[in-house]
Amino acid sequence: MFNLVSLNLNGIRSATSKGLEAWLEKTRPDCICVQEVKAQAPDVAGKFELLAGLQGHFHYAEKKGYSGVAVYTQHAPSDVLIGYGSPEFDAEGRWVELRFDTPQRKLSLISCYFPSGSSGEERQEAKFRFLDEMWTHLQTLRGQREFILCGDVNIAHKEMDLKNWKGNLKNSGFLPEERAWMTKLLDPGQGGLVDVYRTLEPEATETAYTWWSNRGQAYAKNVGWRIDYHLATPALAALARQTGVYKHEKFSDHAPLSVRYDLDL
Repeated sequence: MFNLVSLNLNGIRSATSKGLEAWLEKTRPDCICVQEVKAQAPDVAGKFELLAGLQGHFHYAEKKGYSGVAVYTQHAPSDVLIGYGSPEFDAEGRWVELRFDTPQRKLSLISCYFPSGSSGEERQEAKFRFLDEMWTHLQTLRGQREFILCGDVNIAHKEMDLKNWKGNLKNSGFLPEERAWMTKLLDPGQGGLVDVYRTLEPEATETAYTWWSNRGQAYAKNVGWRIDYHLATPALAALARQTGVYKHEKFSDHAPLSVRYDLDL
């Protein structure tokens, strides 16, 4: 089984100081896609290129201490793509794609960090621009290859995906336009992608949350949101066998989301 993990680190230095590498040594995933690395190349050099024997491939933000994504893998990719061709958002370090192509198949594993719009109207408008670009890019990619996109999407799709949905109807991350974008993306006749966790756990509510606010006692009370995803093309989604959100240790304000696929790289 191919064990693929997604985790928003909220800072690689912070997450590793809280035991992330020991957990990776113990669980031995084949690949972990991480978001919010919050570091630049000089910070990573000599310290974080490898985690538990997994080789990292990075897309850094130009702004220090901001965003950044990576894919750590025990399998050598055939190609690595940094950014998705966006003049605006590639500067923010939001996309790294590892390709594992053979003469028989074209396959990508992607770590992607969608913008948050919670800081104000300006960033929410940027988030909508990102969603427009990402829609086009994912449709192009879907026409060319199979892929699994792992990431912090910063959108809870349905009422069952967050504890306090009534109180968040007007808040970024649960806005009608954002949720409609997700619905369209997951429509077989439109976006054509699959929410892998929901396929395996269609009824899960409180065990599904992957992020908790640092305000109040959100984590202790499990007042959470499900905003981290594996989004896959149907052929790869059909290979998913088991999934879970790991909450026994806390490396970040997010929890690791793991899916095991009947897949060989």
